[in-house]
Parts: sequence; C-alpha cells; structure tokens
Amino acid sequence: MDFMMEGRGSYGGGSGDEQEASNDRKGKKTYHRHNPYQIQQLESFFRACPHPDENQRRQLSRELGLETKQIKFWFQNKRTQTKTQNERADNSSLRTENEKIQCENLAIREALRNVICPSCGGPPFGEEERQRNLHKLRLENAHLKEEHEKVSNLLAKYIGKPISQLESLLPVLGSSLDLSPRSSLTQIVPSPAVNLMSDPVILDRTATPYQSRGINDLENALMMETAATALEELIRLLRIDEPLWMKILNDGRCVLHRDSYEKIFPRPNHFKSSNARTESSKASGVVTMSAMQLVDAFLDADKWADLFPTVIINAETFHIIDPGMPGNRSGALQLMYQQMHIFSPLVSPRDFCFLRHCQQIEHGVWVIVDVSYEFLKDCVTSARCWRLPSGCMIQEMPNGCSKVTWVEHVEVDDKTQTHRLYRDLVFNTTAYGAERWVFTLQRMCERLAYTFRDCAPSHELGGVLTSNEGRRSIMKLSHRMVKNFCGVLSMSGKLDFPQLSEVNNSGVRISVRISSELGQPSGTIVSAATSLWLPLQPESIFNFFKDEKARVQWDVLSNGSPVHEIAHILTGVHPGNSILIIRQPFVPTENNMLILQESCIDPLGSLVIYAPIDMPAMNIATSGQDPSEIPILPSGFVITGDGRSHSGVGASTSATSGRPSGSLLTVAFQILVSSVSSSKQLNVESVATVNTLISATVQRIKAALNCSGLD
Repeated sequence: MDFMMEGRGSYGGGSGDEQEASNDRKGKKTYHRHNPYQIQQLESFFRACPHPDENQRRQLSRELGLETKQIKFWFQNKRTQTKTQNERADNSSLRTENEKIQCENLAIREALRNVICPSCGGPPFGEEERQRNLHKLRLENAHLKEEHEKVSNLLAKYIGKPISQLESLLPVLGSSLDLSPRSSLTQIVPSPAVNLMSDPVILDRTATPYQSRGINDLENALMMETAATALEELIRLLRIDEPLWMKILNDGRCVLHRDSYEKIFPRPNHFKSSNARTESSKASGVVTMSAMQLVDAFLDADKWADLFPTVIINAETFHIIDPGMPGNRSGALQLMYQQMHIFSPLVSPRDFCFLRHCQQIEHGVWVIVDVSYEFLKDCVTSARCWRLPSGCMIQEMPNGCSKVTWVEHVEVDDKTQTHRLYRDLVFNTTAYGAERWVFTLQRMCERLAYTFRDCAPSHELGGVLTSNEGRRSIMKLSHRMVKNFCGVLSMSGKLDFPQLSEVNNSGVRISVRISSELGQPSGTIVSAATSLWLPLQPESIFNFFKDEKARVQWDVLSNGSPVHEIAHILTGVHPGNSILIIRQPFVPTENNMLILQESCIDPLGSLVIYAPIDMPAMNIATSGQDPSEIPILPSGFVITGDGRSHSGVGASTSATSGRPSGSLLTVAFQILVSSVSSSKQLNVESVATVNTLISATVQRIKAALNCSGLD
C-alpha cells in the first residue's frame, strides 16, 4: 500500500535513493543518487524512528541538503522495502515448513503400510489395541493443542500480533531487529526446553521471589522482540517533550500527557482492576561518573544495587540473552529482578521481573530500557505493579561526568494498600519517580568520588583515621550499614507480633528474626519501626538529628550525657552528607563502644543512620583492613516531605488534608536480644521492651520539637 502511494521516488535496493527530475531541453529523465553520507544518516535515523514527523523531516532536510519531499519519499520507500523483505522471509519460511510437513506426511504413510509391533517386530496390533492407542494419542493431542494455545496467547500478548501470524516470528526477528551475527538466533546457545505455563516456584524467606530456570529459544526470541519494541518507545519518550510531556505548574515536575501518549502508543491496560493507575515522570541531571562506568554498573546487578542503596533492597540477574559488544556493551540484553522499597514499613515494596536492554544510539550516548516481563506467572508480589518502557539516556560529558535523563513509567494496582500517611507522596510520583532515581544517583556518584580522593582534608581525620585506606574502610562499612538499615524497613518475611503493635502506639511495626548472616550479630534480633507526621519542614528535622548537642534529647541510651565526635568524613558537597565516629558517654559496662553514624540528604529526603561498634572492631576498620565481617546492627531515621506540596496531576486527597504541609518521619530500631535462639516467651518479652523503647523515643522527639500535642 505504501509503495503505491509514492510514485515520485524509487529505492535502489538499499544502495541509495534516486530522485526523478524533468529535463525541459531534451525531454529525458535523469536520476540523482544520494551520496553515501546522506544514506548513512538516513539509515541511522530510520533505525531509531521509521516514522519521522514533519519537524524531524525538516531537520533532516537542513542537515543533509535534501528537500523535505525527498526525505519523505525515502522513508516511504524504505518502509516499503523493509515490509517486502519481511514478507519474502515469511513466504520462504512457510514454504520450507510446508515442504517439511509434506515429507513427514509421506514418511508416515509409508510407515503405516509396513507397520509392525515395535516391541517384538511381529504383525501389527490387533484392532482393540489399536483403538486404545488411538484414544491415548487423541488425549495427548488435545493436551498439546491446549498448551499450544496458551503459548500462542502469551506470545500474541507481547508482540501485538494475531495468533495466526506467530509462525513467522522466528524468521522475521533477524531482519526486524537488525541483529548482528554475534547475536543472531542461530548463535544463541540452546537451553533446556521448559513449559512456559508450569514449573511453579516455591517461595521461602531467604530466596528471591523469582528463581532462575532454563529458557528455550522461543522465549529468548520473544524477549528480544519485547526489548526492541520497548527501546523504540523509550527513545521517543526521552527525545520528545511536548506534546508527550507536560510540566506541573507548582513544582515543575514532568508527567505524561495521557491522551497524547495513548494516541502514539495505544495498548490495553495491564491491570483490569478499577483501582489501577499509572505513574509517569521524567527528570534529568549531571552526575560525576563517566557514561561507560554507568553503563557497566547498570548491567551488573550488585553494582547497580550499590548505586541505589536507599531505593533497591534486592537485585539479581537471571539470564543474559546477549552480553553486548565488547568495549561499549551496545546490544546487551538480560532478564533481571529487583525489589524496591522506600521510607517506611507502611509502604509496600514493589517487585519487578523485567528485561534490561542497552543500546548505544550515537557516539557517547547510550539508552538503557527496562520493561516488565511476565517470566513466572506463579509468583505473586505484595504490591501489584508493571513497568512500562522506562529507563534512561546516558550522555558522555567532559571531565568524566555524564548527563542522565530518566523516564519512569509504571502501572500499579495498590491503591487500597497505600497507607494514608504516604498516599500523597506515592501518588504524585515523588516516592518512586524519576527524580528520586536521579537525585539518588547524583548523591551516590558524588559519594564515590569522595571515597577515592587521594588526600582527605586534615579536619576529617580527627586523630582517629591516620590513612586514606582507613578512611575508605570506614566508608565501606558505613555503606553496608545504610544498605542493611534500608533492607530492614520492609519487614517482610519475618515473624510478626500484631498484638503488641497495639501497645502504647498503634503505628509501631515489630518483627523478630533469627540472624546468622555474615556481617550481622548472630542470634535473635528484634526490629521495630513507626512513622508519624510532624508540622515541620524536613530540613529542620534533619538538622535536629544531626546536632551533636541535641542527641541527649532523643537517644535514650545516652543517659542524659552529651556525646563527643572524634572523626568526621565528608561524603559530598552538602555538609549534611557525612560519616561520623562518635564516642558515647562513659558507662562502666560499655566504655569500649563507639557509634558509627552516616547522614545523607537530597531534595527529596534525608536519612540519619547509626550503629554501635565495639572498639576492637572499629580499630580493624580505621586501620584500613577489610570491614566486611564486622557485625553491625543499624538503627536510624528517615525524613521526607509529606507530598502535599505537590498537588498536581496524580495527587490524591489525603487524610491529613486539613493540615498544612509538613514532614513524615520514620523511626526504626534493631536490637540483639539474645545471642542464641530463644524461647517464644523471651521473644514476646523482648518485643514488649523494644515496643516501649521506640514509643518512648517518639515521645522524646515530639517534646524536643514542640510537637507533643499531635496524635
């Protein structure tokens, strides 16, 4: 159809375009070929965007010295040629398959003429035996048809093609994805075949909600198709502002214009529930890390989780479909899992099984796309969420920096599960949106830059740290402390005591676990956390907890005596981003204990996390030795705005709508109550003690901040 509409131009088999022109003097027609540079630029743009709009055609016209009509006809011809090539491949594949089936049919007919008993080589089965075998075969055939229908529906759901066209999926993938020989389907190492609809996963408290298994060639091909489609959508979301994106007037955040988006990317909603909604956001910023370092970190699950310790609880790579080109990782595709959590046990974690695809689209520019992939249907997560094409564009900049533009786009069905305190914060995308990813990445890249400084300022060492190796060891130990604290906030998979949560403070969440992990004290650990609203700005509360002199007002273990800071390590430009070593007041039984404390702050929130460490263990770290085996049990505070200052699209009516905007504070404690597994009676007594401790701490904080009258 496209070919019939474009009679003015012709496409020369991919070698160049020819423009027909009239020759008035001789009445003849001449043809002008595009030069190699023009063809190269057009081919490159076609791979990213096969349907350019009028503005894009005008821009190409200016850059390449061609008329806009030439640009238009070239793209029409290119699409026609691609379509023709795909149809030719389909026909060839179907013809080959038809010939194969005919040969099999002839072989079966020949075998039936000379049928013998397979076990003894004697005459054919009797009629009764034959009927039984036919009945058995019919049952197996019905079962196979049912499985085929399930798999076909699954494939059709992902690639957006009717079931009748699925037979041509594999032959077409090579041309439609423009795969190089290293990543062609014939080069993929076959994995053991699996049943896409079965193989249930057994969940336990130590395993990831998703467990890896074999993946066959068909599912590999489906992953490639899904990732390629998602990459094309994300590139357009990253490069186009209006009309796809609009800014919220009161805070400048970017959110999708739903009508414009659905016209360009029509798709059914993943969730059919009336409670389902979408969260979309876009943000950008400059980070102090090179683009190639960021790409490598994003494609390594452990490094990626280390870059976002306050966002990602757990991350894992299940399957590498394509490792990408050596040197720049372009073309990398892998199946991953992540669990995200924020701020408070009152907010449910979000689990995603997704494809991550990396592509270098220009010199010094990479795009990394994430899109949810329903790999295991038997795993049910606590908060139902589905990631539509999301991710980031990483652009190399001078001086080892990079510009990161981030798009976060998810569909969620957890409206009834969002606690009233955090409803505004979650619904306006502040909690899980693009800004949080960018701000966290900026802060962590800055922290890494400070970690590897050759020479630390003398005022940081305070006489306790005598070398840069000791400084880095303390920073490594503190980083693990932050990750441990954030992981505890979800309080999932633990033994809960709901009856004690009603004592003194109905908002306290308590859990007990038996720990035997390296880097944590062994024994019974009680964790407790509560969240509350305060009518103060987040930075004021953060400064209160950072104030060394104010510690006696909230730390019940200080016995009313002031503490003394003996070492101070900066982790960023903001003075609130720092690590402290604090000496506790003299207590006869604990005079060898120190406190390691890290605080961090960005425009969306802040944390103050601390843990007691005995003197011998601290000496190991300050001397520069590996601190990975030092047991640490952190407690601390998470401070964020209440989300009510963002009252734009997506914000909901909060239960606190009658109050002015303020802050949300989470207080979390971890206490080792026994070095061995104790009885349930001891657990209950210990839980009651911790519950009283955290309630008393909250009351002290309210009194110190003049907020005692709040419910």
